[in-house]
Order: sequence, then structure tokens, then C-alpha cells
Amino acid sequence: MADHYAQSREDSGPTEIPAIRWHEPPEGPVVVLLDQTRLPAEEVELVCTDAPALVEAIRTLAVRGAPLLGIAGAYGVALAAVRGFDVGDAARDLAGARPTAVNLSAGVRRAQEAHQAALSAGGDQEAAAAAALTAARALHREDAEASARMAGRGLALLDELLPGGGHRVLTHCNTGALVSGGEGTAFAVALAAHRAGQLRRLWVDETRPLLQGARLTAYEAARNGMAYTLLTDSAAGSLFASGEVDAVLVGADRIAADGSVANKVGTYPLAVLAKYHHVPFIVVAPVTSIDPDTPDGASIEVEQRPGHEVTEITAPQVPMAGAESGGGIPVAPLGTQAYNPAFDVTPPELITAIVTEEGVVSPVTAEALAELCDLSRQVTI
Repeated sequence: MADHYAQSREDSGPTEIPAIRWHEPPEGPVVVLLDQTRLPAEEVELVCTDAPALVEAIRTLAVRGAPLLGIAGAYGVALAAVRGFDVGDAARDLAGARPTAVNLSAGVRRAQEAHQAALSAGGDQEAAAAAALTAARALHREDAEASARMAGRGLALLDELLPGGGHRVLTHCNTGALVSGGEGTAFAVALAAHRAGQLRRLWVDETRPLLQGARLTAYEAARNGMAYTLLTDSAAGSLFASGEVDAVLVGADRIAADGSVANKVGTYPLAVLAKYHHVPFIVVAPVTSIDPDTPDGASIEVEQRPGHEVTEITAPQVPMAGAESGGGIPVAPLGTQAYNPAFDVTPPELITAIVTEEGVVSPVTAEALAELCDLSRQVTI
């Protein structure tokens, strides 16, 4: 049975948001998450004492974002191993919690392989659990390092494409420290531009259906003192038409072998708008988000979310007359059917560049991505 509980926490400061951490209190190891469903109203940590609790946190989006899901998956395997649960069952459930983000299954696999390798080498269960935890911690550290390198490469690309600074950047969904072991992917590039005095305005799509831009990206931008403006997703077209967007920066949950990118729903229309208005459309993601086993965009499984996320508004921290705390407030007639994909797929011909920690791919082709992945493997070895 999933076992978790919430606890309040102190403000961690404007640039150090512990989205996930491994903790070892006297009663036993736990994985501690900043519950992203409670933001921006309050910062509450969710303490997961077993893998099923972490699976539930992933499904409910208490923890989310492609790189962070990989880290969470690895820690989940380690948690099962350390607490003496069946590692295979935990790995299967964790990997299947959300289907689109390839990082989740990759993180699970990395910790599980470390666990199995220790057993195959003659180690006992304690040694195998320690190996799984070491793998999870290594992935966490590597993601933080990758985030910093992506920020540097992305800022250099912006300077190359848009010399002179004063960038007005549009972003979609949330790609900051809340999705990463470091400062994020696309948001980390915008943050680097801000610190360099080169960001004039961060345009933040509210990002339907879960308002992850309004709730989370605006939260991170405010904490970092960035100049930002929130807009509805449907207002992006008029913003482009008025010449107010210099570049689009987005993340990715999965990049197919041909360069097709799955990202939060609403990304594809932005790419079409950017192409029409001759605005650079840049994807920022770690190499671990590239999936050579997925040949093209049509092969990417797109997660379908529950319809009530569209037909209702959930505001658990804001009591309202006639609505129970944590319940949904209807915004559509009872029985309304909702089309609610979590992601859409952007084809490579609409993408100016893909920025990773190992290099920048532009133009985006299957051959260039394969070369980048080969380089990454050589560096790792």
C-alpha cells in the first residue's frame, strides 16, 4: 500500500528549491518531494516511504518534469531495495506510472541494473540496495551538471541568433528547478539570460490543462526576480503578431530518433506560430530525453489525462462556498466530454535547434541526433 504523508517546510530561498531529496530519518529511508500540486499557494513536502507512494505522486503530478521523473524513478527503485520490497515489482510500477517521458523508465532501469549487477557479482541484498542508491544519487548529480551546461549552451545560441541582448522569450509549461536536479532545461536558459542582463521579458504561457506555467513557471520566475508576464495559451498568436516574441524556449519529455519532440500540449501550435513569424523555436533537453528506440513522432505514446482536469478547477488551498476542500469546481456542464492529452508532438522541420548538455543540433535531423547520442555515450564511457 502506498504510504506517504505531508509536512510543512521552511522557505528554501529563491534559487534552491529541493524538488526531490533522499532522507534517512531514524524510522527508515524516505524520498521527500516538494508537492507541486500545492504550489504556488504553499510549499509542502510529501514524504514517500515506499515505491507505491512514489508511483501515486508521479501519477498525480506531485512530482513531474522529464529529468526529475528519471531521478524519482531511480530513487524509487533504491527505496524499494533499501526497505526490502520486491525491486522488480517496484521498477515495473514506477516505469509505467506515466508513459510519455522517456527519462522515467531510463532512471528506473539505471537503478535496477545497478541493483542486479551487485547481486550478480555476489553481493547481498544490502550491497545491492546500496548500489541502487549510488546509481540514483549519481543520476541526480549528473542532471544538475547537465542543467548548467544546457544553460550555457542555450544562452550562447540565443546570443548567436539574437545579437545585442534584450531578449523577449516565450516559454511553455514548466522547465525550471522543479523539473530538474539543477536549475532546469529551457527555464535555465532564460534564467542565465536574466543573470547576464540580457532578458527583457519572459512570456509565460499559463499552459492548459493544469496551469503549470501559471502555477509553477511564474512561481519560479518571481522567486528569481525575473521580469515576466503571464498570458493565456490562446493569446500567444496575438503576441507573435505584434512582434513581441524574439524566441521560444521549451523543454521535451521525449525526443524521437527523427527529431520529433513530445512536450506539454500546446507546444506544437507555438512551433507553427514561430515558423510563420520567423522566430527561433528552441528545444532544451538532456540527452537522456532522446529515445533512439522511438523512430518518429507517430510512435510516441501520448498520455491522456482525466477529463475532469479540463471540466473542473481544483483549488485545494482556496476555500470556496459550496465546494469541499480539494474538490473540483465545475466550469462545464455535468457530463461534458473532454479531450485532454498531456502532450503534443512537434515535427523536426518546425524546430530551429535542440540544445543538450553535449551539444546543439541544428538543423534537426536523425543523423545529427544519432551523432550526438554516440558522442554522449563515448563521453560517459
